Amino acid sequence: MKALLLLAFGGPGSLEEVESFLVRLFRGRSPSAQQIERVKERYALIGGSSPLRAITGAQAKALERRLNRAKVAFMSYVGMRYGHPLIEEALKEILRDGIHEIVALPMVPFRSRESTGAYIDEVKRVLKEIGNGLDISFVEGWHCHHLFIEAIREKIVEALSEFPSGSRKRVHLLFTAHSLPRAIVEQDPYVGDMEESVRKVREGMEALSNLPWSIAFQSKGRSSEEWIGPEVESVLTGLSGRGIREVLVIPIGFVSDHIEILYDIDILFQKKAESLGMVLKRTRSLNTSELFIEALAQAVEERIGRERS
Repeated sequence: MKALLLLAFGGPGSLEEVESFLVRLFRGRSPSAQQIERVKERYALIGGSSPLRAITGAQAKALERRLNRAKVAFMSYVGMRYGHPLIEEALKEILRDGIHEIVALPMVPFRSRESTGAYIDEVKRVLKEIGNGLDISFVEGWHCHHLFIEAIREKIVEALSEFPSGSRKRVHLLFTAHSLPRAIVEQDPYVGDMEESVRKVREGMEALSNLPWSIAFQSKGRSSEEWIGPEVESVLTGLSGRGIREVLVIPIGFVSDHIEILYDIDILFQKKAESLGMVLKRTRSLNTSELFIEALAQAVEERIGRERS
């Protein structure tokens, strides 16, 4: 039996958990009352909690079922960086269950010290503290897996069908990913991974290759350091100035519904687009789509195959 450990960002399970979530996010520093209230207001607008815990759990179970059709038996777990169940809690649960082989899967497509690297570092930190000799491997670099690309295309086609037929040929595709501090990503493959994924999505479908497109970054932090851009809001302003009125946001750097999707895109960017007289839609999140789960399953199997060879 192997443990399948899905690693995700995490989020508060209720408005009461917002403060403790922020304390972990700020690495122990207490947030101000204004920060707490601002974040609570955002979560209140999307239902009062983050759906990420439930969605990642559903992804883990779907992936477990798919992998268990093969010869290797898996039991799935979820570990979050900043919400419960924490990565530490998940690893201790795996130990209690008597499993000593783990395949860990960061639920982010693009590699970076701040994304995949941060999950790996946290797992290694916990393992060093609990000292147990667990055998662990990580699945990374699936941003160009052909089924991940196909899953994104599927969502784009679905979303384009929601535009009136007469305007579909002029819809502007806006691919987005989470912004990160420039100093962090300059020396890692994050932006290159995103650009490669976008290129593969577009080049495989004639209907997409003929549509105008651009890349933007969203949801940057409030620190004083420089973050990568361009930001979505500035891109929307520029597109409006060129007379573009229909935009489809494709959050290719995200694989689940959470605050960056349900608030930043569905509320914040939607208001921005409306103020510019634009029609803005987005692709549905991958969540537990069959193509996406199959892409992850094959990535896990390929990783195990490399270990055996």
